[in-house]
Amino acid sequence: MNAAIAARATGLLRAFNEAGVLAPADVHVAGRLAALVGEEDERVALAAALAVRGPRLGHVFVDLATIRETATVDTDEPVDLAALPWPDGWLEAVARSPLVAVGEDGDPERPLRLVGSALYLDRYWREERQVAADLRALGPRLEVIAGGPGTGKTTMVARNLARMLEAGADPALVALAAPTGKAAARLTEAVHEESRRLEVPALLGLEASTLHRLLGWRPGTHSRFRHDRANRLPHDVVIVDETSMVSLSQMARLLEAVRPTARLILVGDPGQLTSIEAGAVLGDIVQASEGITVLDRVHRFGGAIADVAAAIRGGEADAVVAALGGADDAATGRVTWAGDADVVREGAIACFRAVHEAARAGDARAAIDALGGFRILCAHRRGPHGVTGWTAQVESWLAQAGLAPDGEWYAGRPLLVTENDYGLGLYNGDTGVVAAEEGRLAAVFERRGELAEFSPTRLGAVESVYAMTVHKSQGSQFGTAAVLLPDAGSPILTRELLYTAVTRAKEHLILVGSEEAVRTAVARPVARASGLARRLASPDR
Repeated sequence: MNAAIAARATGLLRAFNEAGVLAPADVHVAGRLAALVGEEDERVALAAALAVRGPRLGHVFVDLATIRETATVDTDEPVDLAALPWPDGWLEAVARSPLVAVGEDGDPERPLRLVGSALYLDRYWREERQVAADLRALGPRLEVIAGGPGTGKTTMVARNLARMLEAGADPALVALAAPTGKAAARLTEAVHEESRRLEVPALLGLEASTLHRLLGWRPGTHSRFRHDRANRLPHDVVIVDETSMVSLSQMARLLEAVRPTARLILVGDPGQLTSIEAGAVLGDIVQASEGITVLDRVHRFGGAIADVAAAIRGGEADAVVAALGGADDAATGRVTWAGDADVVREGAIACFRAVHEAARAGDARAAIDALGGFRILCAHRRGPHGVTGWTAQVESWLAQAGLAPDGEWYAGRPLLVTENDYGLGLYNGDTGVVAAEEGRLAAVFERRGELAEFSPTRLGAVESVYAMTVHKSQGSQFGTAAVLLPDAGSPILTRELLYTAVTRAKEHLILVGSEEAVRTAVARPVARASGLARRLASPDR
């Protein structure tokens, strides 16, 4: 329906839709908004469509003063955006429109808000102001622990919790949460592991949940969450892991539910990929706030991998290229940089041969360990250079090596869960293996160091995991990570994507991509339009 409406669009909306800047849904919503108030200026309609587009790409607002230089397209094909009919004088036209409230004190009933040159959908403007105010109101009860993978963030959290519990804190009043089920499960495992190491049994009673579950998700109701300003969370301490993946809207819902006297601890890596929804909350907080605990000593991996990761995070392209180019024979944290994917073939066949042989022999533990030893990571989901294309390539290699799949379910099939299944305790992003078990097949997943077996018929949304996206790999580590970069022209190629991909490797990083692609990624940090850091730094805003 939206595509049909977009096809009927004219003027600026049509031109920007055909170029790939606007999606059909952007055009549809902008057209409906303009029709509601009789707005006939196509410059205003275009600005509204770009404001609708922004959150879909992670932006909180669209900056009308810079959008012609910063716009991207929803395609990998090169498009000359400078040749598009960008309008002149549209800031003035937008400010005059009955669709738009101007300034922080403008009409609260209008759907769009213009603050300077930033055009917001009113919902995101309200949420940004609310998050800034709520964070400031928490004051020194707000704690932020930032650092890369393997720097000891969870260890610090567990030790702080241990001290609290030993001092008499009630475990029932401590909440552990994360934005995804997978991240919540990993947080629980990490805290329980520290419990055994620190010999603090009370930590074993703590279980992390998703933010949605913590807040009491109620789909289909007027109030989507059970906990809000009128019904606060009962906890004295709320700890959120993987905060880099928390969107502006999620943070708004959390902050309005946390009691004003509670202690909120945000944990995460601001250098990693951010939420797929609007906002870059953790990065904004770290940028604007003082008293942030930053951990920078890496314990999980070292050597060349650590050197490459540090150079990427620092935005030093020359240092990244130098570290990649001279690191193939490093004793620890080895890095192999190649211009083509031939180097991946050997590792993929060796990994999945080991997985198949162990699974067919009924050794599920060995199969799980082998699967975690190697992973292909792609920037894209679809296309010849994405997960679907590389899955087909790996399956072709395996067939040539005599490891062709035998039906849908077969011993050795590597599994990726694509939707949360709370009944089974499986979460989006979990991986497992189909193994032979006493004449039958079982889907085996690891839980807190133990193996959990399920009949394949009980599984819901799963797929074979011969490759996965970098986004999906967040929170995971692999012995060897084979990172396949797209061409330099791909809009998804960013510093955060490269950093996240590189830091998935514990022992060996295989990076496949051109020097141009590497330099482009390092030079292109995710530039999400957000006013949160500015509001946090300036309390009067």
